[in-house]
Amino acid sequence: MSITVNGLGELKELAGGALGTSEWIEVTQERINTFADATGDHQWIHVDPARAARGPFGAPIAHGYLTLALFIPLFTDLLDVQGVTTKVNYGLNKVRFPAPVKAGSRLRLTARLAGAEDVAGGGVQITVDGTLEIEGETKPAAVLQSVSRFYP
Repeated sequence: MSITVNGLGELKELAGGALGTSEWIEVTQERINTFADATGDHQWIHVDPARAARGPFGAPIAHGYLTLALFIPLFTDLLDVQGVTTKVNYGLNKVRFPAPVKAGSRLRLTARLAGAEDVAGGGVQITVDGTLEIEGETKPAAVLQSVSRFYP
């Protein structure tokens, strides 16, 4: 269930409001392996299912930064900003990974548009508070505050 806004003015009007909850996305072992190949992080807790099964989490787990990277497709499932030419990830104010994401788990994002302000160049910077939930788990995979910029 996506919210669609047309232009920066409508985007700013959403400040302080909930953006909702995304659909679920599966974190497969294949996705974890692909991320390991892309980053060069082949630590056994991620890519060796047999050894990881005997490890501290009882299964292979996703890289924390893979979990973080999944924020973007889940976020775009929640908010569609039309009438702009450029969308830029500007940074993160805070990120925590309270629980590991085991291979085969499903994640979803619940988000709130914490703020929106004008920036130089005619753009708008938004701050989004997000929680990446793990299906069936009490602790979230990640809690974060993301900063993005949109330009006309």
